[in-house]
Amino acid sequence: MSDIFVARSYAKINLGLFIRERLPNGYHDIETGFAFIDMSDRLEVRRAEQTRIRCNDPGVPTGKDNLIVKAITAFHQRYGTSGYFDISLQKTIPAGAGLGGGSSNAAVMLRLLSRIYELDIPLNELAELGAALGADVPVFVRAQTAIGTGTGTALSFVDFQPDFHIVTVWPGIHSNTAEAYGLCEPGGPPEIPLSEILTEYEPDEWNYLLRNDLEPGVISRYHHVGNIKDQFYDMGALYAAMSGSGSAVFGIFEQELTATDSYKYFLQLQYRANLTPPGFRPKHGVYLKA
Repeated sequence: MSDIFVARSYAKINLGLFIRERLPNGYHDIETGFAFIDMSDRLEVRRAEQTRIRCNDPGVPTGKDNLIVKAITAFHQRYGTSGYFDISLQKTIPAGAGLGGGSSNAAVMLRLLSRIYELDIPLNELAELGAALGADVPVFVRAQTAIGTGTGTALSFVDFQPDFHIVTVWPGIHSNTAEAYGLCEPGGPPEIPLSEILTEYEPDEWNYLLRNDLEPGVISRYHHVGNIKDQFYDMGALYAAMSGSGSAVFGIFEQELTATDSYKYFLQLQYRANLTPPGFRPKHGVYLKA
């Protein structure tokens, strides 16, 4: 039996998402801060006679439309490799949540392939390859907090992972990314550089400095998103916002007890919730299964 390689694929949140303008090609010029939460999918990969994805979430496509399959194809084309893989994907990151689950899976698959083929490809090179798969893929390849500009693929790496407790709640609503962008009104760039906001201002000031330009359009369609955001503030969050194109919402808390109470409250309401400790850093290693 061939070796089984294992890696974890982490979720992100967006600290600010400024739509600077809508471009003629239909894309958007944005500026956003990527941070990470302690929510992850698990991939187990081994060589096989044909590529097959087995997933615990029946709603996730496992054919050629899956970003993992696209990552394998792109890798083979770029590096002249060949081969097929049996992939076990244990999903925890919900789809349609604005947490980047599919992009994170693709990024980790690129890292797995670099290890499997013993090519030791530089991360910036893998990130460049990943950019063709999705705007969020490069930041997941590097697994570091970053400011994303352009379509989100131009990254400036700045350490601003919040040194606070983060509670993330998914209301069970699948938010369509293209629809969210279609509903948005570009608000221009931030008045203060985003990197300055995230490194020099405290989270209790972010409510006045940050915005997610996709939020109003999504909340107008899915009122639960706005309700959860309001509840976070009622529970003492320093800052709360929708992540990406939604529908997940996160709250940043200074006190562990307050964060834990908020987390338990949303669990009792049957929402999928996550509690991330201060200063969290994703583990991006690739391991052989014992």
